[in-house]
Amino acid sequence: QVRLVESGGGLVQGGGSLRLSCAASGTIFGINTMGWYRQAPGKQRELVAAITSDGSTDYADSVKGRFTISRDSHKNTVYLQMNSLKPEDTAVYYCHAEVPILLDIRDYWGQGTQVTVSS
Repeated sequence: QVRLVESGGGLVQGGGSLRLSCAASGTIFGINTMGWYRQAPGKQRELVAAITSDGSTDYADSVKGRFTISRDSHKNTVYLQMNSLKPEDTAVYYCHAEVPILLDIRDYWGQGTQVTVSS
């Protein structure tokens, strides 16, 4: 079984910064894409940023230039550096990982961490 544990959320003023971390644990022989999603009240969960095993990244248009995703494959950990935060970034942020298990690829999610940006 694979478990994802997020940390780093909290309350910050607009224009401030936060850094989220997500560590994967369990029987892992490698992780494909890791990413961050978010869900605001009354809205659908959306992709924020993703990073492949070879370091290719993808970002939602709304966060480009402000957020940076990175990963430490040796530690099975993904990070999200969030700068110039805006009130509209307020949401629960979820970590996601695609993990090869035998001949299958399974999706795992973290429990979520709240990010609140005040105006």
